[in-house]
Amino acid sequence: MASDAPLIEPLHADAGVIVGYQPGRPIKDSTERLVLAPGAHLRSGTVIYGGSHIGARFETGHNVVIREECVIGDDVCVWSNSVVDYGCRIGDGVKIHANCYLAQFTEISAGAFLAPGVTVANDLYPGDPASARLMSGPSIGPGARIGVNVTLLPYVRIGAEALVGAGAVVTRDVPDGCVAYGNPAMVHGRIEDLVEISRRVEAVPGDGHRLRMAHRRAAGSVRTERESP
Repeated sequence: MASDAPLIEPLHADAGVIVGYQPGRPIKDSTERLVLAPGAHLRSGTVIYGGSHIGARFETGHNVVIREECVIGDDVCVWSNSVVDYGCRIGDGVKIHANCYLAQFTEISAGAFLAPGVTVANDLYPGDPASARLMSGPSIGPGARIGVNVTLLPYVRIGAEALVGAGAVVTRDVPDGCVAYGNPAMVHGRIEDLVEISRRVEAVPGDGHRLRMAHRRAAGSVRTERESP
């Protein structure tokens, strides 16, 4: 077997999956091969470039692209229409939902969750050659949760177990265990201060299978010091 031939363990791959696609850019080690550990489940339209190391039980939705020079841990899921650009580092157990884009050199630690539509940037001044030489995506800490349609700007650090609310634009670091939302995102409290979900939702009358936001006072998602539990 040639040194650059993919090392692919037993997997389930739908028709239309491409594994070991030749990168169109030079990589640091031109002989680096794709390593795909056992138990992968790749759905139709998935394209995995050569030159990445992917752990066991990797799973994709449809039309997922994984570029070269990525290191991906065990039990990672990347759902439909998401793109992981080259040079990313993704820890064990990370879940990346549909329609996400991870820019080059993004780091995601174990157990983190990205909701649908998360966009990650890595170039502070697009089109500026100096900025291009310093490209770096954000760092997302272990267990952090990033909400629907959040945008993370270059270099920011999302702390362990932090929660970023839907639609936020994150331009500054979010400390461990904090809740941040808004544009630009600001810290509004800590995870332990979140209002219990049972106080924020209620059943739709006549339909026991549907919920809606509760009408009683619990509008904020984070308790203030004046509110009792």
